[in-house]
Amino acid sequence: MPTLAELREIASTLEAALERKTYNKLESFKPYPKQLEFLNAGKFKRERLLMAGNRLGKTEVGAYEATLHATGLYPKDWKGRVFDSPTLGWVAGETSLETRDVCQNKLLGSPGVTTLQGSGMIPRELILDTSLARGVTDAVDTVQVRHSTGGVSIIRFKSYEQGRSKFQGEGCDWVWLDEEPGIDVYAEALARIGEKDGAIWITFTPINGPTAVVLRFTDEPTYDRGYVPMTIDDVPEGGHLSAAAKQRMIDGYLPHEREARARGVPALGSGRIFTTAEAAIIEPPLEYIPAHWHKLWGLDFGIGHPFAAVLILWDKDNDVIHVHHTIRMADALIISHAAAMKKIGASVPVVWPRDGSERDRNTGEPLASQYRKHELRMAHEHAAWEDGSVSTWAGIKEWDEREKNGRLRVAAHLTEWFEERRFYHMKDGQIVKIKDDLMSATRTCLMAKRFARAVPLGGKWERNPPSTIAEGTDFDVFAVGVE
Repeated sequence: MPTLAELREIASTLEAALERKTYNKLESFKPYPKQLEFLNAGKFKRERLLMAGNRLGKTEVGAYEATLHATGLYPKDWKGRVFDSPTLGWVAGETSLETRDVCQNKLLGSPGVTTLQGSGMIPRELILDTSLARGVTDAVDTVQVRHSTGGVSIIRFKSYEQGRSKFQGEGCDWVWLDEEPGIDVYAEALARIGEKDGAIWITFTPINGPTAVVLRFTDEPTYDRGYVPMTIDDVPEGGHLSAAAKQRMIDGYLPHEREARARGVPALGSGRIFTTAEAAIIEPPLEYIPAHWHKLWGLDFGIGHPFAAVLILWDKDNDVIHVHHTIRMADALIISHAAAMKKIGASVPVVWPRDGSERDRNTGEPLASQYRKHELRMAHEHAAWEDGSVSTWAGIKEWDEREKNGRLRVAAHLTEWFEERRFYHMKDGQIVKIKDDLMSATRTCLMAKRFARAVPLGGKWERNPPSTIAEGTDFDVFAVGVE
């Protein structure tokens, strides 16, 4: 039986732990994998966008990064942008009221409640002073934060409703924009970080469709500009949303907003290539694959962009194609591409696009031939439809029809494939050729699916009987399957 003194000590310890949990959220915040990907990108990307569904933690991670730059309390394993001295940062939302209720709340705690100041992401003991803004009750204009070096960082709160002119003036080290700004406001905010080589990041759900700000990131990526999409499926098991809660949220959204609010997919409207809901094509990873199902690899060689390979399984009895495995690699050698493919399906035939016939500038050898040397079962000629054409739109048409009638299914764990599909769209009548590597490889599979074969998966290469192989090929290019 504990003594009274021991009980008091236990109570004191629990109270201290509760106070630390309440007034030092920075210490306990652990980013999800997608949030961490976004934070890490800050090391190289001057402009970043976290395009996420509702209630998935996008504002929390925005507040987390703002707090790190203001306090200098970077975790030991931090891989993102680092400022080694006190900073001047701006935080902005759509309106002054929303900036107070969302951004200010996340950083400082509940507005107007004195006892809860410091219950946000910035530790209470580091908040030195706050000055109130005019016009909105309990809205803060400026915060002074103690930096780990002993100096003082400044955070100023703004809103888009104040207009472009309010985003002019002083230079900043960093700017966090929560919810989507107009392109004019974004341009001014971007100009503020120029002289200090600062950082700017945006966190929002793309309800407004393909706006100028969205397209700046999806259609015009550069070395120092990029975006990370985050869907409701990216909240891991054990996170702040249970499986039941996720489903309730999805069911509660209006049908035409479901993709945007649950998965952060812009409502691309007529510019979007595929309109079938993700839920209609997604399936659990297949644990059992019938031996008679036909298999095929499709490639996108990655000339000036990442290499991509897609492995499909074709249930010919029901004419259903299953996208089973994908590979996407940037800045890797052909030997690495081949090794990754052979590990999954060494015996599987490989079809490839027309640019594989082009000769390498250094070796003078066709690109497809270089892959064949690494014991991939490459087709003798580039992929084409049965009539010899290579129509992209014929592939899009068949793909779209299969999605709509349930004859194309995709394994749920292939997140990179789904990410590409979400932003696969047209502009001025043309497919936007950015981050579409796996889409191109999938389309190549559909175009040449007649060359799929019922071979085993795995790393062992089982050659076909010699009589079935045409000269110069690894499999019978003339055998046409039932379609």
